[in-house]
Amino acid sequence: MSIPLDYEILRLIWWALLGVLLIGFALTDGFDLGTAALLPFVGRTDEERRMVINTVGPTWEGNQVWFILGGGAIFAAWPFVYAVSFSGFYLAMFLVLSALILRPVGFKYRSKRPDAAWRSRWDWALFVGGFVPALVFGVAVGNVLLGAPFRLDSDLRSFYEGTLLGLFTPFSLVAGLLSVGMLVLHGAGWLSLKAEGVVVERAQRFGTVAAILAIVLFAVGGAFVAYGDMGYRLVGAVDPNGPSNPHLIQTVKAPGAWLSNYGTYPWMLIAPVLGFLGPVLALVGIRGRKGALVFAGSSLANVGIIATVGLSMFPFILPSAIDPASSLTAWNASSSHLTLFIMLGCVLVFLPIVLAYTAWVYKVMFGRVRGEELRLNPDLY
Repeated sequence: MSIPLDYEILRLIWWALLGVLLIGFALTDGFDLGTAALLPFVGRTDEERRMVINTVGPTWEGNQVWFILGGGAIFAAWPFVYAVSFSGFYLAMFLVLSALILRPVGFKYRSKRPDAAWRSRWDWALFVGGFVPALVFGVAVGNVLLGAPFRLDSDLRSFYEGTLLGLFTPFSLVAGLLSVGMLVLHGAGWLSLKAEGVVVERAQRFGTVAAILAIVLFAVGGAFVAYGDMGYRLVGAVDPNGPSNPHLIQTVKAPGAWLSNYGTYPWMLIAPVLGFLGPVLALVGIRGRKGALVFAGSSLANVGIIATVGLSMFPFILPSAIDPASSLTAWNASSSHLTLFIMLGCVLVFLPIVLAYTAWVYKVMFGRVRGEELRLNPDLY
């Protein structure tokens, strides 16, 4: 079968699509996580907390589609990455999934009883379901930048030599707290659009703190990357159209190499600029009480910070800290040429449907959640 697109082009497309799916997850389910993390603090009465919950109630399940799509894309397009990460980071993923399970249970069971203690316990369960995934996702990204402790043998079998506690290093904790900060800011932006009254005021106060933390932690993380002992570089000849075999490409550890792409491709600087500009815009929106600007700023922060990681590492996807020769890149860890092409056709058909349906849902559900509506509508959480 003659494939009209080069293997290199398809690999680049799927590398970009993976980034799009991760950003889509952060932009949609990200504000769900941020809102849940804010729940016990911005809502002090039962009605206020119900208001917070119902801002995400109609859409949170649909938002998780982006999480599933991201996992599916890794499985189908980057099988080596899937095999190493989903087995090596098993305990971390189990921790995330356990926390995420608290969300549907909390939403469904919280209002089943009028008892205040019952509802308070579920509110804190929802907080855990928002805070823990946000933290662990950031810690995982930090470990990707540092390099994961895995190696591939001569038969390309993966061996992971790390531990769950070993994932929590100073730099990965900075990345984890940065993730919490940017998603809490995103949640505050969402509440600025969807809630009313004192809930919005409290959310924006927490959003101010989160925005400042996001700026500071993003800068601290950049300093770690620039001056710390992290970074990898390909050496020798690299064939972007070559077979998917990590052992055919030579990789060496090179501290500071994550900044090399910005010298080669200056346009990439737009990503870290957005990472800093987004929280600043959110702060301007908070000061001017403009909810749309707060949400726009938090969205730009998500896009900029996530894109910074991807563009800094390109073409690496998952480097190995203990055996750089086993590092996985866009050129050596993909599915076959034909598989990538067939899946691209599926994406071109189904992704527009997902986007159209998502846009329609948000249009239908547009508007603020009001206290009077909570009191009159028994179908709300």
